[in-house]
Amino acid sequence: MQSLFGEKKIILASQSPRRQALLRQLGLAFDVVPSDVDEENHSGSSPEDLVRSLSLQKAAHVAARFSDALVIGADTVVVLDGKILGKPKTPDEAVAMLSALSARAHLVYTGFTIVDRPSDRSITEVETTRVRFRRLGREEILAYVRSGSPMDKAGGYGIQDDYGAVFVDRIEGCFYNVVGFPLARFYCAMQAFYTDGTSRRE
Repeated sequence: MQSLFGEKKIILASQSPRRQALLRQLGLAFDVVPSDVDEENHSGSSPEDLVRSLSLQKAAHVAARFSDALVIGADTVVVLDGKILGKPKTPDEAVAMLSALSARAHLVYTGFTIVDRPSDRSITEVETTRVRFRRLGREEILAYVRSGSPMDKAGGYGIQDDYGAVFVDRIEGCFYNVVGFPLARFYCAMQAFYTDGTSRRE
């Protein structure tokens, strides 16, 4: 995939090790330049609007630092009964989140944005996956929280974790979206974005 973009520098505006690993699966070489966009104080936004807006803000904020680059921004939220679950701030909040998700289905939304410099063309898309947890025992929830793994993850879990993997009973939709980045949709968006940009330059 890297060959699609020639010598174009690619920047990932995210510190997430999961997103970095997923992008490397596509053979992309990129630099990581985290955005300092505030992810809080977005009350009233729908989940789709929230991840769309934050991914765009993150990408645009980092893109402003470069004269020639493709910048990728992303944001993921977990939604249960219409309530957005972000990253738990305390272990007790992580326990509460996982207890609420137990034996229930929830939705995972990821928005991603690609911004080109210097043209400032951009594209933003959102992927949604439905995830169902099996019934969780309190002790396994506490053990997972003690591991520290839930603290940097929306909804307080990672489907790729040892524990997170066995919490999930089934999913409907893109698995990688639950990890934090919808690879297939991103790949197709990147191809379309580059092809459109090439045709405009010719």
